[in-house]
Amino acid sequence: MHRVGIIPFDIQGDAIALLFVTSQTRGRWILPKGRIKSGETHVQAGHREGFEEAGVKGVLLEDFPFTVVIGKQSATGVQKVPVTYYPYLVQEQADEWPEKERRQRHWALIEKASKVAHRDDYLGLIRQFSDLGPWIIEAARLHKSQQQEQQTLAQ
Repeated sequence: MHRVGIIPFDIQGDAIALLFVTSQTRGRWILPKGRIKSGETHVQAGHREGFEEAGVKGVLLEDFPFTVVIGKQSATGVQKVPVTYYPYLVQEQADEWPEKERRQRHWALIEKASKVAHRDDYLGLIRQFSDLGPWIIEAARLHKSQQQEQQTLAQ
């Protein structure tokens, strides 16, 4: 069954860092993903999965979807599932979140991501994300400047 995931990231200058979480079964570094609940949109599912698995809230960049096939461990072995991932600009990182006891988090610069997520299915996804880096950075900067303007107006 098709799933939705996010590629949690943040920028500083031209540097991009990605946030990985551990899988529940094997403890490998993965990106948050899950099934779409009845009546949910991709955007809603992405926000929910991001908070449940990684404790993050942010902006889902709908203009840059990546659909890839990811191997998922099951009782019968590795099962292939299509997942549509969206870049997710992290704006908040909670200390407490629903799956905190079952997962760890790890930030990695995109250049070092292959050392964290070494599986081919994630490496291809990270490569695609990196190829779109200039446009993703531009969109992230726009969101950050809008957020700063809103905070200034609220003061």
